[in-house]
Amino acid sequence: QVQLVESGGGLVQPGGSLKLSCVASGVAFNRASMSWWRQVPGNQREWVALINSAGGSIRYADSVKGRFTISRDNAKNTLYLQMNNLKPEDAAVYFCETSGNWGQGTQVTISS
Repeated sequence: QVQLVESGGGLVQPGGSLKLSCVASGVAFNRASMSWWRQVPGNQREWVALINSAGGSIRYADSVKGRFTISRDNAKNTLYLQMNNLKPEDAAVYFCETSGNWGQGTQVTISS
């Protein structure tokens, strides 16, 4: 079965940076489009970014454009999200997703 394991979350000050990772197994990773989503408790899950299988097509939500960078290493079956200039409103649980399969999420907390 598909397994997605996120890591890299933590506590960071406003303006700081974090890099999230998502290791995939049980899926043909080099043929899979991958997405990052985030969710604040009590709110709907929000789409953040998408990257196609080869990494040549990338899209971002307007709220993170210019600050976040999605990338992937197909040799390592790993998806990344580099987050810079973090804002309080970026605090959430971040999930990676492919074809309706989800990881358990990693918590990002923004606090001074």
